[in-house]
Amino acid sequence: MTIPDRFPAVLTATAMGVYLLLVVGATTSLTEAAAACTGWPACGDGTALPTETAGWIALGHRVLAVAVGLLVAASAALAWTDGASRRVRVALAFALLVFPAQAGVGALVAVGSLPAALAPVHLLLGVIIFGAVLAGLAWWLEAETGDDDDAPVDFQPGTDDLPPVEEVPEPDIPTATLPRLRLTAGAYFRLMKPRLMWLLCLVAAAAMALAGGPGFTPSVVAATLAGGALSIGASGTFNHVLERDVDKRMQRTSDRPLATDLVPVPKALAFGLLLTAVSLGLFWTVNPLTAALGLIAILFYSVVYTLILKPNTVQNTVIGGAAGALPALIGWAAVTGEIGGGGLLLALVIFLWTPAHFYNLALAYKDDYERGGFPMMPVVRGETATRRHIVWYLGATLIAAAALAVVAEPLGGLYAAVGVVLGAVFLWMVVRLHYEQTEAAAFRAFHASNAYLGLLLFAVVFDALVV
Repeated sequence: MTIPDRFPAVLTATAMGVYLLLVVGATTSLTEAAAACTGWPACGDGTALPTETAGWIALGHRVLAVAVGLLVAASAALAWTDGASRRVRVALAFALLVFPAQAGVGALVAVGSLPAALAPVHLLLGVIIFGAVLAGLAWWLEAETGDDDDAPVDFQPGTDDLPPVEEVPEPDIPTATLPRLRLTAGAYFRLMKPRLMWLLCLVAAAAMALAGGPGFTPSVVAATLAGGALSIGASGTFNHVLERDVDKRMQRTSDRPLATDLVPVPKALAFGLLLTAVSLGLFWTVNPLTAALGLIAILFYSVVYTLILKPNTVQNTVIGGAAGALPALIGWAAVTGEIGGGGLLLALVIFLWTPAHFYNLALAYKDDYERGGFPMMPVVRGETATRRHIVWYLGATLIAAAALAVVAEPLGGLYAAVGVVLGAVFLWMVVRLHYEQTEAAAFRAFHASNAYLGLLLFAVVFDALVV
């Protein structure tokens, strides 16, 4: 793949450079490092080299700031020489003007000329610079790769304009006992949507690790994760039941157990109710709040998202992100008995990540969703608008992840490294998606989003338990 413009590569590097400064500045390690190097630009009287590791971290941060500042200047210059639009030039000029102020606040806080309480201003200015650079990137990509004819449409659910889905052959049910049991067990397992389980259970695990404290015990962790897996299975089963007719119209879902009548509807409902009862029972052994949140999660995905949001509004993915965010609240509540703190911020990360993640899949399966009658963003607003929204939601996700590092003190170097490296990979896959505009590119961005969140959550667990 060849991107014909140098500008998006420079802007991507600049955005992630600013983000690296932001994340490092938000972690506990840098807070400790600032106290170890109170001079400027070096330590001591301003010329001395550090005498300990923390001081070298602070000095490295300052050297990196100089490099990123040069990238911001280069981006602003390229905006003019490469004929960028007025709003792109304004955004990057604004970032260039704010950068010295942001560095100055950080320097004055480090040497003690400003109270340490103003350190958040330094971080806030970093967020503003990051947002300005990302805006410049988003607007450039839209101008260079967008399609003027890709305008919003008057979408009518259940369109018949697309060719019908290829007919799925009836499942060949073996007569021998063991193969028949294996096929049946596999069908019920598919009803539970196991692909969702590992990630959502990891969300709950990360929230529990962040909360820590006396409530973080093996029995609580085991009951919460088992209950979470079964509640996800219950939600998936009810989703299969409610969408069984629509599934038959879509290529990617036409072979599901209920769409092919491999599992009878009454038995699927009974299976879903059984999973619900067991999951809520496990949650109840932890505490009533966890059980209540578990019930809300099942009802939200099964009823609110599946029946109300998904078939009726283009914002179904955005609002439906609450379903993926609830495991963070469940994990936090399981350990603390309340909702708050890092659990809410982790839930916000998941909520913002969901559109940046799922819109890639919606692009890949645009025709399928249109055939199924779902008003997904690419179907209703067009592919250009969808790609633009991916950039914005990805930027919001990265900012929320940095904010989590501020609130959750155990998070340190591994969390920062994973967030920046995988965030950069995710963003670059999105840039490639803008230029390639293929199903393969959409899947690459989709898998990059999975890798970003999965490894970020592993880093949360590791930092919270080890640091």
